[in-house]
Amino acid sequence: MREGLIPTVLGTAVTATGLAMRGYDMKKHGMKKRDTAVAIGAGVIGFGIAHVVLGTIDLIHK
Repeated sequence: MREGLIPTVLGTAVTATGLAMRGYDMKKHGMKKRDTAVAIGAGVIGFGIAHVVLGTIDLIHK
């Protein structure tokens, strides 16, 4: 298995989870910046995107 594939797949799953959290929150509450779920969803999306980027760098580098 190629190095970097696991972080890329994991990051994709985490990003999808974060987007689902944000989508659910937008439908339920609207976009209020003070909601905790909005902040958690944004953090999860950022964490997932970071994994995708780092995994992709590993895939390309080798």
